[in-house]
Amino acid sequence: MPSFQTPASTQPASAIALPELLAPAGNWDCAKAAVENGADAIYFGLDRFNARMRANNFTEADLPELMAFLHRRGVKGYITLNTLIFTAELPEIEQYLRTVIAAGVDAAIVQDIGLCRLIRALSPDFPIHASTQMTVTSAAGVAFAQGLGCQLVVLARETSIKEINRIQQQLSDRAIAMPLEVFVHGALCVAYSGQCLTSEALGGRSANRGECAQACRMTYDLIADGQPVDVGDRQYLLSPQDLSGLPVLTDLIAAGVSCLKIEGRLKAPEYVANVTQVYRRALDQVAAQLAIATATPQRYVPTDDERYRLEMAFSRGLYTGWFEGIDNQALVHARFGKKRGVLLGQVKSIKPDGITLELQAPVKPGDGVVFDNGHPAAKEEGGRVYGVQRQGRTTLLTFGRRDVNLNRLNVGDYVWKTSDPELDKTVRQSYAGETPQFQQPITVEIYGAVDEPLTAIARDPQGHIAQAESAMPLVSAHSQPLTTDKLTQQFSRLGNTPFRLDALTNHVEGDVMLPVSELNRLRRSLVESLETQRSRPRIWQLAEPAQLPTLLPEPEQPPTRQPELIALVRNQAQLAAAIATEVSTFYCELENPAAYKDLVEWFRHNRRTEAQTIWVAPPRITKPLENYILEQVARSQADGYLIRNYDHLAWFRDLPCIGDFSLNVANPLTAAYFKAQYGLERLTASYDLNIDQLESLLQGSPAHWYEITLHQHMPMFHMEHCVFCAFLSDGKDFRDCGRPCETQTVTLRDRTGTEHVLQADAGCRNTLYNGVAQTGAEYAQRLITAGARQFRIEFLNESPQQVSQTLRHYQQLLSGELSGAKLWKKLQLQSKLGVTRGPMDKDQR
Repeated sequence: MPSFQTPASTQPASAIALPELLAPAGNWDCAKAAVENGADAIYFGLDRFNARMRANNFTEADLPELMAFLHRRGVKGYITLNTLIFTAELPEIEQYLRTVIAAGVDAAIVQDIGLCRLIRALSPDFPIHASTQMTVTSAAGVAFAQGLGCQLVVLARETSIKEINRIQQQLSDRAIAMPLEVFVHGALCVAYSGQCLTSEALGGRSANRGECAQACRMTYDLIADGQPVDVGDRQYLLSPQDLSGLPVLTDLIAAGVSCLKIEGRLKAPEYVANVTQVYRRALDQVAAQLAIATATPQRYVPTDDERYRLEMAFSRGLYTGWFEGIDNQALVHARFGKKRGVLLGQVKSIKPDGITLELQAPVKPGDGVVFDNGHPAAKEEGGRVYGVQRQGRTTLLTFGRRDVNLNRLNVGDYVWKTSDPELDKTVRQSYAGETPQFQQPITVEIYGAVDEPLTAIARDPQGHIAQAESAMPLVSAHSQPLTTDKLTQQFSRLGNTPFRLDALTNHVEGDVMLPVSELNRLRRSLVESLETQRSRPRIWQLAEPAQLPTLLPEPEQPPTRQPELIALVRNQAQLAAAIATEVSTFYCELENPAAYKDLVEWFRHNRRTEAQTIWVAPPRITKPLENYILEQVARSQADGYLIRNYDHLAWFRDLPCIGDFSLNVANPLTAAYFKAQYGLERLTASYDLNIDQLESLLQGSPAHWYEITLHQHMPMFHMEHCVFCAFLSDGKDFRDCGRPCETQTVTLRDRTGTEHVLQADAGCRNTLYNGVAQTGAEYAQRLITAGARQFRIEFLNESPQQVSQTLRHYQQLLSGELSGAKLWKKLQLQSKLGVTRGPMDKDQR
């Protein structure tokens, strides 16, 4: 049994509600596994518009049967529509949504802001859940989602329990009531969801479109000041351990979290069943403790069996992620990036028929193991255990002939248990067959008196109610009357149904009797009525067709102006080179926002003309208690601000603002919302768009709303994880790391030999930039023809001379003096790394 330790909250137990348990379902077997092991709800994708396109997703034709099955079992079903939507897809997704809403789906999990608008136009009451892909990290983000019509917000995985409590307090102060959901278990993305452009940058496969290539699970070499850093066997620098929120379960409940979400729509049904069952039992244990507690709720302590089961389900190591704050040493152990399981120990000796080790976990014949010598990318030895023999403090494991090549093993190799067939069998039995194995509670009330029929009323947790009356009146009982115990015995016989009797209240007057057969009929009638009611689809309001045209922006006559360049620089030397050119608008992004004030003053004393303006960029993420950074930015009194998140929208609302790429503007509905609600002067088109999709965006809304980033080092990973701290110090966070980010230049070298540039920001968050610049020069004329007039050139670590040369080349491109093909060649000669056409190239998709 689990135990409970230190108090987790000062909130009284009676005020704490148990959160919903939300499980993943990539297919029918997974859905059944979740239902039979106690999930309150499942989330699933269809064959399009979801962030797990590699899953065996359901189809539209599956929806009626799936929702009937879930609702009959008292489980909700949420559809994942958590990707960006492109302009040409809007008519199709309107029809898609009509099917979803009409099928009685309980909610849609949504990333795209334009899609939220379309859903709300189609249905005023269909629930929208703001996906973690919306990157909500603060009360301002929750308020933004509420303004879109969302009914629940999934917080970013990087949000700690302390920050959740702070957000809840700020929401309360602002009289905002919004349920909050968090991921409680499963794989952790190292980058902020919705802000990862790695797959897009390296292969034209957008994580914002469900095509993540998992570059975070690859090996990287750490290069500091031009020299390789010896990190031993820690080569998986960006691969976090898997999340397990079980040790902080009571803290999450005390923080008022409304829903706990298990990651894993690409996982097998055994994983879904196993993890769901562990968390269901743990929640029920907490509920029992809260029900009897006379003091504050106590911290949940997982059992050895619970941890074993979670590790065997799938584990790269289990850790509480960011829930307990930042510990960069613990988050990423960096030894491997794939499933391991349970650590059995290390090889002590190698025998002719096996190996010895000091066991740290149970093992038995038939279990599968793998030997880890610190090179997980290479072929590893592994196989089934044949025999287990205790030899004092050590244990001899033997293997079948030719199962394991013992000559390839070394003393000191780690031994991981990767398979437990007995556990797998037990887990599969939990959802095998057609008979419901997880039953939901119902209550029954019994009424009656002599010469009146017996009336039975049943209620389920979802609010359904069923009533049945006996076909004959009650008669006086001279012996064996219908006592509460007898009625409870008869109405609890619910073995083949989705129900179990939680409580029976007997209101029968006097000693009466009724045949057992009639009691059985009443029980069956109640069950049938409840099942029928639960199977009916939810009825949401649904508007008539042709809602989309009413949301699209009206055409506008574009201003007559020549195409112009905008330069984004990252230091004063680059800015000095840029202001000497014909460019008039400059964006500046410094690591330390406190330096903006001096830089802006320097710029105004040194700019070439009064027409040149400087805009500054706050950090991409804003957490609770980080408004002091925004104050530093505002004190610069720049000509305007680059808006990157929801806090920026609120903080700089009455000042000149331009929306950056991180707002993920991919269609006219999203663009129109930011223009109308926040008055942004321009919007940076999403980096997920190729040339055809960019043209559609420009043609589907006023083209002068947008600026296009024509040249840049793509910001691939944007992370709470600090590589500087984790691998160039022994510290946990900024308080004890010694700030190596301020003294060392760091790159991460991938398997192709490309060195990607790592930079830190004011919040100690890291961005890994593509070491190869990309250009859309060859598409500039098409974009100009489509109406685009503002083109951004972003610099990273280029020299002042490279800044001057690059801007001069692009000015020639926009004036027609230089073709895109010739500029491409000049850039290749200019940069020792060359350039790539990037995701704007339609052929990369």
